[in-house]
Amino acid sequence: MEDKSHILFNNLLYSCIDKKQRANESFVPEHAFGYIISGETHQKTSEGTRIFSAGTIGLLRRNQLVKSEKVPGLTGEFKSINIFLDQRFLRRYSTEHKLAPAKPYTGSHIHILKPDPFIKGYFDSLIPYFDHPERATDNMAELKTKEAVELLLNFNPDFYDFLFDFTEPYKIDLEAFMNQNYMFNVPAAQFAKLTGRSLASFKRDFEKVFRMPPGQWLQQKRLNEAYYLIREKGQKPSAVYLDVGFENLSHFSYTFKKAFGIVPSRV
Repeated sequence: MEDKSHILFNNLLYSCIDKKQRANESFVPEHAFGYIISGETHQKTSEGTRIFSAGTIGLLRRNQLVKSEKVPGLTGEFKSINIFLDQRFLRRYSTEHKLAPAKPYTGSHIHILKPDPFIKGYFDSLIPYFDHPERATDNMAELKTKEAVELLLNFNPDFYDFLFDFTEPYKIDLEAFMNQNYMFNVPAAQFAKLTGRSLASFKRDFEKVFRMPPGQWLQQKRLNEAYYLIREKGQKPSAVYLDVGFENLSHFSYTFKKAFGIVPSRV
């Protein structure tokens, strides 16, 4: 079966696949409100891996580093719907409804919602649009996105600060953050944003802390972790390279041999 994943409304993603698939991107720039129809998704953050099964409805906060893998279930398919609540829409919504400023959000970055017939009905109402994309007009997109916000606020008023806190990440401890998140393969600009810095400030602070440029440190850190996992934990190179932050196996093998003088399969 072909991958039937596609986007409607610009902010609505429908996924339908019949084999395991890792997400291409590790950085989540906008809030994601999603429902797993079948199969399960494995999400790895700096805090570990969590598995979400069919029927799960969740809310993921923006500016997160997450490695995600979609896994088909007993039906042989993985299906999900995600609607992205971007900052531009939420700012407009806030202005139109004359909302009071939100407090800085300090809660969990991932919420798993308890079963709710209204939210479940909302996601069910989106499914027909994938069979009839001509009905997915801009006006309908606006209505459906507003409906998602209203449902979340009615479900849990605490989501107000989650959705409408528009502040950007503040300057945090660079060394601790990088040691927790080096395995996420994202551009330096994303690491800079998440640590509350401009790219120039990030590079300058990075070299003060680690005594080397970000790219060199990241490669060294990822290779050392890969060596440990292969040598001490008995993991296969094919199971390691993505987890430590490399994009493909051939590049991983080349840089590994260059660093250690031996191909990873011979460690």
